[in-house]
Amino acid sequence: MDFVDKNIEKYVEALSDKESPLLKEINEYTSKNVHQPNMLSGHLQGRILSFISKVKNPKYILEIGTYTGYSALCLAEGLKDDGKLITIDRDKSLYEKVNDFFRRSDYATKIEQKIGEALKVIPEIDLTFDLVFIDADKKNYKNYFDNVIDKLSLGGVIIVDNVLWKGKVTDLSKNQKDKIAVYMNDFNDYIKKNKKISKLILPVRDGLTIILKNEN
Repeated sequence: MDFVDKNIEKYVEALSDKESPLLKEINEYTSKNVHQPNMLSGHLQGRILSFISKVKNPKYILEIGTYTGYSALCLAEGLKDDGKLITIDRDKSLYEKVNDFFRRSDYATKIEQKIGEALKVIPEIDLTFDLVFIDADKKNYKNYFDNVIDKLSLGGVIIVDNVLWKGKVTDLSKNQKDKIAVYMNDFNDYIKKNKKISKLILPVRDGLTIILKNEN
């Protein structure tokens, strides 16, 4: 599925910062070798993740959903010199390949991979995060949010992917059979009702929600 008009996408990418050679390699590897390559953040979304991270300049980043490592490397671009990014995924099959990408990056000493169910791993992490990226199984988005919000610093940011789910959230009367569309719509409503955060949905690719923690 094309999320945006191809001509617009090419124009925007041409005028934005370029992918690094390693990110381009990951993009190409994922496209050729991995199931559902459209799950990759890609050039434009990757630059958005990098930009937000650079503005925030976080010490600690948490990523839920590693996939092939593209988004983790984009987020790591904004880390403080003594910063750390922890990325969690339950899929063991990509671990070695992704670890190789990380080892070859400029952030090899700053990225820690964890394999397991995020809802079990997160409570074991004794850190306060400045930036969180959620891009995993949609059914658990509300649970992920609830698990990370208390581990997020005041003024910290959560970025959530796929919140528009192919546009299907805009008309559930036609998409009730799509469980993920229902999950995402429920999550979006859940976030909207939370008065302790500021939130903004960006219609970028499959939808990004940017959440700012205002109160503990």
